[in-house]
Amino acid sequence: MRASILREKDRRILNLIVESYLKTGKPISSGYIAQRSPLSVSSATVRNIMSKLEERGFLSQPHTSAGRVPTDKGLRHYVNSLFDEVIIPEKKIDLLSENLVLQKGDFHSFLNQVSGILADYSDNLGFVLSPRISKVNFKHIRFIKISEVKIMIILVTPSNFVLTEIVQTDSYFTQAELDKASQYINQSFRNKNLHFVRDYLLHELPKYKLKYETIIDRLTTLLKAYISQEESENQIFFQGTPKLLEKHDLFEMEKLQSLFQNFEEKAKLARLLSDFISLERVKVMIGSELEIPDISDCSLILSHYGYHSQVLGSLGIIGPKRIQYKKIIPLVDSIAKSLSQTISFSQ
Repeated sequence: MRASILREKDRRILNLIVESYLKTGKPISSGYIAQRSPLSVSSATVRNIMSKLEERGFLSQPHTSAGRVPTDKGLRHYVNSLFDEVIIPEKKIDLLSENLVLQKGDFHSFLNQVSGILADYSDNLGFVLSPRISKVNFKHIRFIKISEVKIMIILVTPSNFVLTEIVQTDSYFTQAELDKASQYINQSFRNKNLHFVRDYLLHELPKYKLKYETIIDRLTTLLKAYISQEESENQIFFQGTPKLLEKHDLFEMEKLQSLFQNFEEKAKLARLLSDFISLERVKVMIGSELEIPDISDCSLILSHYGYHSQVLGSLGIIGPKRIQYKKIIPLVDSIAKSLSQTISFSQ
């Protein structure tokens, strides 16, 4: 819903109700708003406006004699209005000053640390969705045989992060063949990604069969198998679970706990996040919009990270619907920008 569907006075009253509810967690009365509104309106006027807002689905009334609380639609309207403002972050986050281990280190460990930064600064659950290796540009790659049916892919990014994944394969490779394939890819496709390599080989395969015999054919099969496997899996890093579980008055705890105990729920969340990976800079999803029952009491604020024009993954905060959006939206944006700058630093 866009802010323009309400009159200015109604919009300002709604936003004041939402902000009051976010602070107190209690139903908001017309008298409470009349005392705090800069519009100099009476309780009767506010009451009429609140009735109209309730009729239109922006507010609900928990009890007959109580005040109103915002619905998910009301929260959505409020959040959309925030994007029309310039929100200044309370603190600009510079990951380079956070003493994170990033020089030539394991990229997944680094992302896990970033999820901790998100949790610490927001006092909620921080998450980072790892990039799919197949979409990450590399300066060096190697294939290591670890069993008859498993091969490890070791990829070094242009900024010297190391990513590793294991792929199941039906094709038999000797280590010498894998070394030959690694050498060929490093010589021919530096600063490209495995998606590009796969598509190129599929297109050019007939030319290379004579020179490289069947190794290129089987390498292409390996890449196809890995990318297919990768598309069904996403690695997600969580930090700050205790912070969320401590907010027991804001959630149905049995539902929330299942998110962290149930692998399927984590996978569902990871797939949801990957669907929004290339959208606008910051996105907010509220309650029922998440379409995951176990976190229907939550809001999710996420953004993407990457370098140059390449989006690698997403990160953000999971918290109660009563989260301080004015604080969390710029926080997530700041950390996403800082992560993007950090991983581009040495390029």
